[in-house]
Amino acid sequence: MSKIKNQLILAFLLVSFGMTAQMKPINFEEFDLDNGLHVILHQDNSTPIVNVSVMYNVGSKNENPNLTGFAHFFEHLMFEGSDNIPRHEYSNYVEKAGGTLNANTSFDRTYYYEVLPSNQLELGLWLESERMLHAKVDSIGIATQKKVVIEEKKERTENTPYGDILELTFDRVYKEHPYRTAILGNPDHIRSAKDQDFVDFYNTFYVPNNACLVIAGDIDKAKAKEMVTKYFSDIPRGIKEITRPNIVEKPQLSEIRDTVYRNVQLPMILQAYKIPALGDDDYYAVDLLNNVLAKGQSSRLYKQLVDSQQKAIQVSSFSLGLQQPGVTLAFAIPNAGVDNGEVEKAMYAEVEKLQNELISEREFQKLKNQVENDMVNGSRRLATVAENLATDYTYFNDASAVNKELDKYLAVTREDIQRVAKKYYTKENRVVLYYLPNSQKAN
Repeated sequence: MSKIKNQLILAFLLVSFGMTAQMKPINFEEFDLDNGLHVILHQDNSTPIVNVSVMYNVGSKNENPNLTGFAHFFEHLMFEGSDNIPRHEYSNYVEKAGGTLNANTSFDRTYYYEVLPSNQLELGLWLESERMLHAKVDSIGIATQKKVVIEEKKERTENTPYGDILELTFDRVYKEHPYRTAILGNPDHIRSAKDQDFVDFYNTFYVPNNACLVIAGDIDKAKAKEMVTKYFSDIPRGIKEITRPNIVEKPQLSEIRDTVYRNVQLPMILQAYKIPALGDDDYYAVDLLNNVLAKGQSSRLYKQLVDSQQKAIQVSSFSLGLQQPGVTLAFAIPNAGVDNGEVEKAMYAEVEKLQNELISEREFQKLKNQVENDMVNGSRRLATVAENLATDYTYFNDASAVNKELDKYLAVTREDIQRVAKKYYTKENRVVLYYLPNSQKAN
């Protein structure tokens, strides 16, 4: 029997009979340097590669309200170089060694990583220590990156269809919490900021006691520890006070509705609901609910709105798992000639079904199988493992949460899905945004 045929039969068994791949615990070791840097080592010698990553506990929510966009700005600035790395040569070191690198910023943290051949571990550690100790935060780099990030903001929000949809939604969902500010920030803030503002940000947040270093892959732990000590132990501990936002949003008392007009060809109807933070038991129930609604072409929204009723050409529903209470979003792009209000009603109807009826045992088993297999596959990728370890330490001060997340999903019951549908998917907790083409503005 061919290998492909065997794989097809296995896939059929997984979905049909509830058989799921086993997820092995992610083993790791962790320790702190005297300067406060938290280090996590995950040894996996199955392939000769290593992932070196650093997560800084700073995102857009930590910014001065009058100086927004700094967290994302630094994601760019940190590739300018350092006292020992010539300007714009940072990436070349990695690429010449046969590796890849990248970074990303969220509301809650900033993350940098390199994937390298395992014999280049020391290079990755040196590069990250240079970034942490004496990156080029100077007038030349600042001026260069100001132009880059301002242009990126323009391209992503003004020249991309639906590019500012999250920014518009969050501005309505949140009234007090800094999540209401877009990750890319206000270009005017970046444009007018002084060089010293950027230096202060760097000295406050890019310090070892505000960071988590993860080394995952083909390593010898003892040698890795020696290298970590060599490159990071002499970096001074940060002494500036780091304030963490602890604003609790007041409950929303009535539905918020709005209409915006943009340079798009097709309308979009978006519904947003406030939900608990990542780590809360209800978050996982909401996340599974979203899978029921819109994961794949067999999902409820797709089958009803796209296939059966043909009211929409595209639908989606997903949760944004944030460190503090976040948002779940659902959207639909109506079919030509279909009234937007009819699409909105059809979306509500599928939520109401989940509120009024338990999902079937068969659908529930399929849902659990999907989640378990997704997480098992994710645990096989070093990059995913490294980021999850860093995130769980940064968000929860508990890297071992990486081995508990699947259990949280599997603990969700059919009754939990119905309960969270009733609790969070209410009219009073809802933001509805009609995103319409400019051509409809006159009407």
